[in-house]
Amino acid sequence: MMTLEALIEQIKPLNAEAMKKAQVHLDDLTKPRGSLGVLEDMAKRLAGIFGEIPKEPLQKAIILMAGDHGVMEEGVSAFPQEVTPQMVINFSNGGAGINALARHAGADLICVDVGIAVDMPELPGLIRRKVAYGTKNMTKGPAMTRDEAIQAILIGAEVVADAVKRGVRIVGTGEMGIGNTTPSTAIIAAIGQFAVEDVVGRGTGVNDKQLQIKIDAIKGALEVNQPDPADGLDVLAKVGGLEIAGLVGVCLGAAAQGIPVVIDGFISGAAAVIAGTICPQARDYMIGSHLSEEPGHKFMLDYLGLKPMLMMNFRLGEGTGAALCMTMIDAAVKISNEMATFSSAGVSESID
Repeated sequence: MMTLEALIEQIKPLNAEAMKKAQVHLDDLTKPRGSLGVLEDMAKRLAGIFGEIPKEPLQKAIILMAGDHGVMEEGVSAFPQEVTPQMVINFSNGGAGINALARHAGADLICVDVGIAVDMPELPGLIRRKVAYGTKNMTKGPAMTRDEAIQAILIGAEVVADAVKRGVRIVGTGEMGIGNTTPSTAIIAAIGQFAVEDVVGRGTGVNDKQLQIKIDAIKGALEVNQPDPADGLDVLAKVGGLEIAGLVGVCLGAAAQGIPVVIDGFISGAAAVIAGTICPQARDYMIGSHLSEEPGHKFMLDYLGLKPMLMMNFRLGEGTGAALCMTMIDAAVKISNEMATFSSAGVSESID
């Protein structure tokens, strides 16, 4: 397995010349310049990533990382930890929200056990790469070691590399881990130096009493661990999660492979923040899919300089927003390749 340093060294700047050529082409299409807004921006970004606007829709995959959290001991979630493996079985059986939306987008679903607290059986579509049986309780010390965090990151990057070998040209991030809005909140609070109350949400639907428990747990974890906001890996190891670390690897791995990564919601956003802190160049390969209902998600997107393509009041996670956004990316490819130019259609260019 490669090192984290070697992975980061593979990440290159976008192709500025290709983006200029794409802009010229987009401006020549039979429409007022810029009138297809975000779709045009997306087509131009794809040109920067691939060296040209793709000629056909990209082969897609949602990479869903699963892991459990020791902080569940504090009572931070409305659901028990047993739901994590139960939902992974549901993913394998094709019955979850992400299954429906991945099918709609024409995306494969790749599920990875990077840190579920129990042994999982062999299941269709499940990759078993467990680093540990969940994280430790971050209110009492680091959630994991730095080496465990790096191991999970490299697993995520390896899963992306394997998908690219099979022809995948765009990946989306997804996750499953009961309690994982707690470490995600801790991550953005630590890196952005925000008050916990400003970025915390109710996750799966905790009541007022549970919300206060959650706030106290996050504050306690930050106080005990004192994560360094300038060191993304330090923040990840001390107050993160194994599935979050795996998704950091997906973000970095996609950039290293020269393909775009569609960032889902709040937990995926936490992973993207860590990846963007470790390697700012990786942000150019990230696409913000939607704005989550979790209050901290807006702070994550702002930190990364990303604008969400969709506002759908989603708060499910799993990769659902990323899958839906992939259909919009297909549309960006289609306008570039299927619309006529002014010269080919014999239309006056005076439209504005």
